[in-house]
Amino acid sequence: MSNFVNLDIFSNYQKYIDNEQEVRENIRIVVREIEHLSKEAQIKLQIIHSDLSQISAACGLARKQVELCAQKYQKLAELVPAGQYYRYSDHWTYITQRLIFIIALVIYLEAGFLVTRETVAEMLGLKISQSEGFHLDVEDYLLGILQLASELSRFATNSVTQGDYERPLNISHFIGDLNTGFRLLNLKNDGLRKRFDALKYDVKKIEEVVYDVSIRGLSSKEEPAAPAIE
Repeated sequence: MSNFVNLDIFSNYQKYIDNEQEVRENIRIVVREIEHLSKEAQIKLQIIHSDLSQISAACGLARKQVELCAQKYQKLAELVPAGQYYRYSDHWTYITQRLIFIIALVIYLEAGFLVTRETVAEMLGLKISQSEGFHLDVEDYLLGILQLASELSRFATNSVTQGDYERPLNISHFIGDLNTGFRLLNLKNDGLRKRFDALKYDVKKIEEVVYDVSIRGLSSKEEPAAPAIE
């Protein structure tokens, strides 16, 4: 009696499954290495909340970790089959957003402006265009930048406790501009929209810090209006 199902085809399917699992496991190994490096960078930067004199040194150490991450991303790009970026991107999306946040924080601390997607991509050794392969996704960039707002709201408070009464006002202007920029976007992605909605709380928290500093006469700059109560 002849078989109605050619069992050989299942052997081919198993080879495909085995190959898929191998690719994913190799990707996971590299991603874990990136996670470790990014965690070290973030730990280095935490010193800014307790010692403002260490900002420059912390940024330098974080940059070194980012450089090592860029090398790991090159390995990652070699592992991902051509044209299948989004098939595997769930493995590195979160950690990439964290690195974007770290880079954005370093650039802000060093120069006081918002880092561009192009600069982040260059620092991580990534492409900009999807057609070029392993690239820096726009939504990942935006989500990483939104993480920066939360960190700076905390930094504004801790700067005051360390006796720096002017820094919160600079942070307030920066986050205000960031908020304005995001409002120019028509956000339809649920995750991105939800995170953007939380930005208003970061803005309010920073405004409260600035207002408190001003009414206590600790800042030499112009007194701001009282923060809106919602």
